[in-house]
Amino acid sequence: MPRKAIELFMTSVSSPTFASLGVSERLVRALTSAGIKEPFPIQADTLPDTLAGRDVLGRGKTGSGKTLAFAIPMISRLGDSAKGVRPAGRPRGLILAPTRELATQIAAALEPLAMAANLRVTTIFGGVSQARQTTALSRGVDIVVACPGRLEDLMQQRFVNLDDVEITVLDEADHMADLGFLPGVTRIMTATPSHGQRLLFSATLDNGVDKLVKRFLSNPVQHSVDDENSPVAAMTHHIFEVGGVDSKKALVQRLASGNGRRILFMRTKHQAKKLARQLTEAGIPSVDLHGNLSQAARDRNLLAFSSGDARVLVATDVAARGVHVDNVELVVHVDPPAEHKAYLHRSGRTARAGSAGDVVTVVLPEQRRDLNLLMRKAKIDVAPTRVTAESDQVTDLVGEAAAYVKPAPKAPAQPQKQGGGRGHAGAGRSGGARAAGGGTAGGGGRRRRPAGGGRSGGSQPYGRSESAGYRG
Repeated sequence: MPRKAIELFMTSVSSPTFASLGVSERLVRALTSAGIKEPFPIQADTLPDTLAGRDVLGRGKTGSGKTLAFAIPMISRLGDSAKGVRPAGRPRGLILAPTRELATQIAAALEPLAMAANLRVTTIFGGVSQARQTTALSRGVDIVVACPGRLEDLMQQRFVNLDDVEITVLDEADHMADLGFLPGVTRIMTATPSHGQRLLFSATLDNGVDKLVKRFLSNPVQHSVDDENSPVAAMTHHIFEVGGVDSKKALVQRLASGNGRRILFMRTKHQAKKLARQLTEAGIPSVDLHGNLSQAARDRNLLAFSSGDARVLVATDVAARGVHVDNVELVVHVDPPAEHKAYLHRSGRTARAGSAGDVVTVVLPEQRRDLNLLMRKAKIDVAPTRVTAESDQVTDLVGEAAAYVKPAPKAPAQPQKQGGGRGHAGAGRSGGARAAGGGTAGGGGRRRRPAGGGRSGGSQPYGRSESAGYRG
């Protein structure tokens, strides 16, 4: 065989293309236009089977490219079988996701491919009025990306029927199990045709996920590109030990001060909100993300972070899965997580899709023992380093500090009228959402129930627990 032919053969074997895996030309063009030219390993492994209509169980670490691994075959197969007529409330593709943020981002990844195939996509999740969702369903959609809770609500109200679903995807099935969603997921899956294609993607098969596989997947082909919960090779881990609370506060501010995007993780919603406000007041534009924010506030804060208006996102574990913003160069565990899975999922917000990133855990002396156990379970081997905010290791990691950004002035409090009573200007209201960087986007005070409210329609009240923030 001529040398050039051998080289071409070796290239085709070692580096498959989307076209060689069976992806249609129109979808290849759409992928190329989006800057996606080569498949990641989990895509290369699963596409031949998913495009052929087989049930697939995919296991891969966070950031491995799972979304396109199921988006491409769903768009491809539904586009090929499209009939031109979209009956109201009868989608042909269903994707279940555990959080609103993940559902939104899946839909965003689907849109360019769906447009190329002339398919319609809509999202369904709680925390917002159902009016927009029911309107979209009534007009006819091909693919629904949904959280289980709101989808069940709309099924019970007969706004959506799953009898025509040809392909069902369960994404982050292990996270849905952690949140207690599996009973609802089981009811939803039972409502889809048993002969349809099912794709399940999960980092692990514990907490009942294995029962879903046995009950709903028919002779599934299993693909695993990494050990469950395995660390990412392009991710560099650091443990910075500090002497006390004041040293920790100074170190966190220094870590947040660089030019690139950072995500800082806290244990509680109150502390996340407080830290975002403190950083912003220190000239580091920051926003918060946690379960007490309304969906509009979450969207606004994520937009500020992804657009660069805010360089720092301070979050609770609500952001540990599903939130994918490109080029996050540093993740800081300001408060170490409670268990190793949370550590890996938090850390997975950086070093995604082949890029590199750093992860710092800030630890007080009394936390050393628990952190050592957590890191062993996470299979992370890194020695703690005693540092201050001025240490060389910190300076090397942060690089040049970003320019100071003057925080937006706070709106002056409006004086109350004499005599007290209800309805006075400025009484009990925040005066509107603060600009990006205020850490309190979404406002406060009394909130009106949207038209057509009730259990399915109203916004989430701020007093709910974090778990309520996940619920779809």
